[in-house]
Amino acid sequence: MVDASVVLAYGSVAAEYEALQAGAVVFDRSHRGRLRLHGDRAAEMVSGLVTNDVSGLVPGQGCYAAALTAKGKIVADIRVFVEESGVLTDAPPRAAAAWAAMVKKFVNPRIATHTDETAALRNLAIFGRNARHVAAALTDVPASALTLLAPYAHVTVELEGQRCVLVRSADLALEGFELLMPSPVFPLLWERAAAAGAVPAGLEAWEIARVESGRPEWGLDMDDTTIPQEANFDELHAISYTKGCYVGQETVARVHFRGHVNKHLRGIRTVDEVFDAPRTGATLHDGAGLQVGDVRSAVRSPRLGGIALAMIRREVELGASLTARWSPPDDDGVIEQRVEVSALPFIEL
Repeated sequence: MVDASVVLAYGSVAAEYEALQAGAVVFDRSHRGRLRLHGDRAAEMVSGLVTNDVSGLVPGQGCYAAALTAKGKIVADIRVFVEESGVLTDAPPRAAAAWAAMVKKFVNPRIATHTDETAALRNLAIFGRNARHVAAALTDVPASALTLLAPYAHVTVELEGQRCVLVRSADLALEGFELLMPSPVFPLLWERAAAAGAVPAGLEAWEIARVESGRPEWGLDMDDTTIPQEANFDELHAISYTKGCYVGQETVARVHFRGHVNKHLRGIRTVDEVFDAPRTGATLHDGAGLQVGDVRSAVRSPRLGGIALAMIRREVELGASLTARWSPPDDDGVIEQRVEVSALPFIEL
């Protein structure tokens, strides 16, 4: 569950969103879970648990991946950062405990020990059109060098005498950089980011940008009943089909080489000049009244109006018109709203 200390907004969500589009904002993403595996074989151990090829990475490189059940369902989606002395992983708040439990179950501590770094490290994220310039001002790494980093590549920087990891983030369809740092220096660096021009922004602005980017969130848009391909993990470059064995590989490979999934995460947009999105959990119906999907994450975008991520049957084509249906709280009635199926992401970098 999301930590209760997560700030929803620092002021006006509209102003924070505008700053994200026109300049830069700074997010506190410390509510995510961080786990570090130590030793020369740490990358090998992580690679055996996730869909992407971690063992093929060198220090300074990273990737996005999924950890699966034996039946190929998503336990957690994680970001992996390979270091000289091990591997740092980062998981969303609703999946962090399950990822830690998986590591404890499958990784022999005599081969690679692991430590929970969630309390020891905090995460300061800078996103937006001017993100590189704010990150450069904060770390003294030239903006031109930052833009050369591949997604999830990272460099070590020393700030206030502390070792920090600066990551090129691909979590939104906007330029982004994240600093993973020892907790004591977070307040000072947060102030410096604001002084460098980044507007503090909360979870509500993040959620709008996340949905616009078509980025699934574990526990909202996908969970341990979801196959990676259903959540568009191919498009997110989170699956390797040439790496060695890993937990759940058989299901993922069978879908890729022999068949298809029956549903996909897609976008939906309201039509008829309706600005509000359907309620999360609303069912989606085709012209014959058959249910063909359901709404997962729904937001009101200042640029796009009502939009949402929805799990929709594969035979429903892009551009198709559907009806969203839901019952308002404490009401026996049913609300209906016309929506159109859209490709993801809604907004591209």
